[in-house]
Amino acid sequence: MTDAAALPGQPRGVVASGPATARAVNILAPNPSAMTLDGTNTWLLSEPDSELAVVVDPGPLDEGHLRAVVDTAERAGKRIALTLLTHGHPDHAAGAGRFAELTGTKVRALDPALRLGDEGLAAGNVIRTGGLELHVVATPGHTADSLSFHLPADRAVLTGDTVLGRGTTVVAHPDGRLGDYLDSLRRLRSLTVDDGVHTVLPGHGPVLDDAQGAVEFYLAHRAHRLAQVETAVENGFTTPEEVVAHVYADVDRSLWPAAEWSVRAQLEYLQDHGLIPGGPE
Repeated sequence: MTDAAALPGQPRGVVASGPATARAVNILAPNPSAMTLDGTNTWLLSEPDSELAVVVDPGPLDEGHLRAVVDTAERAGKRIALTLLTHGHPDHAAGAGRFAELTGTKVRALDPALRLGDEGLAAGNVIRTGGLELHVVATPGHTADSLSFHLPADRAVLTGDTVLGRGTTVVAHPDGRLGDYLDSLRRLRSLTVDDGVHTVLPGHGPVLDDAQGAVEFYLAHRAHRLAQVETAVENGFTTPEEVVAHVYADVDRSLWPAAEWSVRAQLEYLQDHGLIPGGPE
């Protein structure tokens, strides 16, 4: 058995509902798959002595899960006052409308189409609810609307799908762009270096106790994959399908369609930077 402390980011191991930090409780959605890992992590955030709570990513449209989130808050003596979205993929956001009905909350997101209420979200926003303080960090790349939430009091960051608790994420081309994603990883690295963030509360998979190690691993992984794709093109593998079959041969074939999104993003990045033919003249 591999020691979790030796893995990138030091994952805690088994993913389960329950407290993760002093202010963050996970409610695991029942939607496990190859893409969602153990399921979507819905995060209930609050100050320990506050009656108000914030929910990040209510998850899929699953009535049992949404009610479990409400029940978890009520058992702790808290009322959910606000709902936030890291991005609009259905496994994170499809239940937001129904959740708003159950809780009477507004839903804030970067994408106006996902909002319920007048307020959106933007980089640099500071959200204060019941004494809880969250800083909004722009982390596009997985999707154009991806955000992370810095929780300074716990030295933690909620990353949605930008950094996962296990494995690596896809760059969902064409909405997601690799250049944006690399910038977002560097932005998260700055949080670990300059702001003391050490815990990643991801959208899927276990909590990571070495945030800097996780982000450094992601940056190294992306550099390695880019080099592999560039070499594949030089060796005559020119279509996304050919590159996936060559570069991702060690990856479960069921994940190849998602890998193709990342390959298309990688090819676009290499072309834009003049490293392979086909970029702007």
